[in-house]
Amino acid sequence: VGTLCACMLGNKGIRVKVYEFRDDIRKTKVYKGRTINLTISGRGISALRLVGIDDETLKKFTIPVRGRILHTQDGTRRPFPTDRKGRCCYSVTRKVLLETLIAVAEKNPNIQFFYKHKFLRCCFKTGKYQVQGPDGNVIEDKADLLIGCDGAHSAVREQMMNRSRFNYNQSYFEHGYIELCIPPTESGQFAMEPDYLHFWTAKKLLITGMPNTDCTYTLTLIMPFEIFEQTKTPEKLLRLFRENFPDAIPLIGKEKLIADFFNVSPNAMVTIKCNSYHVGDKVLIMGDAAHAMLPFNGQGMNSGFEDCEILSELLSTYNYDLREVLPAFSKCRQKDIEVLCDLSKSAYHAMKQHTSKKFLMRNRLDEFLNKIFPKSWMLLNSEINFSKLQYAKCLARKQAQDKILSTLLWSVSIIGIFVTTAMVASF
Repeated sequence: VGTLCACMLGNKGIRVKVYEFRDDIRKTKVYKGRTINLTISGRGISALRLVGIDDETLKKFTIPVRGRILHTQDGTRRPFPTDRKGRCCYSVTRKVLLETLIAVAEKNPNIQFFYKHKFLRCCFKTGKYQVQGPDGNVIEDKADLLIGCDGAHSAVREQMMNRSRFNYNQSYFEHGYIELCIPPTESGQFAMEPDYLHFWTAKKLLITGMPNTDCTYTLTLIMPFEIFEQTKTPEKLLRLFRENFPDAIPLIGKEKLIADFFNVSPNAMVTIKCNSYHVGDKVLIMGDAAHAMLPFNGQGMNSGFEDCEILSELLSTYNYDLREVLPAFSKCRQKDIEVLCDLSKSAYHAMKQHTSKKFLMRNRLDEFLNKIFPKSWMLLNSEINFSKLQYAKCLARKQAQDKILSTLLWSVSIIGIFVTTAMVASF
C-alpha cells in the first residue's frame, strides 16, 4: 500500500520519501514473510491502472482466478464460479507485486526509497519526524504529510493511540495459519486446475490454495492453535490430513508436507479497527495500519489500494488542502471499512458452509434471481470484487435481499408441506 501510495503522489508532482524498515525485497532470493497469497480484484485493479499497471501488464505476473473449487472428503471437486459475467480476480505473491510497484516508483524522480530505516516518532503539529538509519544514527526531517502504511503493528498508529479520544479495537482470530506448497507435476504443469482458488473444509479446519506463476500452489492451512499444538509428530499430522483432507496428501507429497509443516510456527490473524485515521493536517494511516482484517474475502490489500485511490481523488477535490482532505478521508472510509472487517470474518463461516444443503439451495436461488434480474438483484461477492460500490452499501443490499430469500424459501417450504399433505389425504 505504501509503495502504491508513493506512486500516486509522485505522479501528482509531490516529492515523496519512502522509509522501509526491511531491506530491499529484490535483494532477497527467497521470501518467507508472514503472508497469505494476495488476491487482486476490481478495486485493486482500478488503483493499479492509475500508476500505469494496465491489464496486460497485470497478466504478466499474476494468475487469473475465475472461481472456487471445493475439495470434499470423498475426493470430488465442486466448482463455484466467481462471477456470471466472466470477470476474474488475480493471484499474486506479495514479493512479485511489491517488486513490480517498486520498479514503477523508481522511474518517478519525485520518489526516494530509504531501506533499513526505522520510524521512531513524529510531531503531529509540525510534521517533524525521526527515523533511525541502518548505521544506528537518528535522522530528523520534516514533511507536510506523514502517511503510515506500516502494517497491522503500525508504529505510527501506536503513537496516535497515546492521544486522547482515539478509539482502537484489536481482536485476534481463534485460528492460526501456516503456509504449505503443492509443487508442479513431473512434467512441470499445475497439479490442479490453475484458474481457481481451491479449498478444503473440515469441522474446525480450512485449507485454501492459490496458484502461482511457477505452476506451484500456495496452500494456507488454517486451524485452531490448540490443534497446531497437539500435532507434534509426523504420524499425527498425516492422520489429521487423512481424516480431513485425504486428496491433499498426494498433491503435496508426504515428505514435503511433514517438512513444511514442522519447519514453521503458526501465525496469528488480527482484526484492527480504529477511529479516526488522521491527526490534524499532518498524519494519516492507511491499509493494515488503519484497518487490518481477516483474509477470507480477499479484500485486505484491495481496500488498502482503494485507500490510495480515494486519497488521490480527495487531494484533487479539495485542491490539496490537507485540513479538508484528511477529515474527509476518515469520514469516507470509517464506516465502510468497519463493515468490511465484519464481512471478512463472516466470509470464513460462509466457506465452511459450502457443503451444507441449505447453503447450496440458498446459493442457487440467489444466482437464479441474479440471472433473471441482473440489474436489481446483486451477488455480494461480485459487488465486492468487481464494483466500486461502497462496502457498507453492498452489505445493506445483501441484507435486504436476504430477507426476500428467507421469505421465498419459507413460502416454498409451506407449499411443499401443503402439497404433500394434500397428496396423502387423497389416498
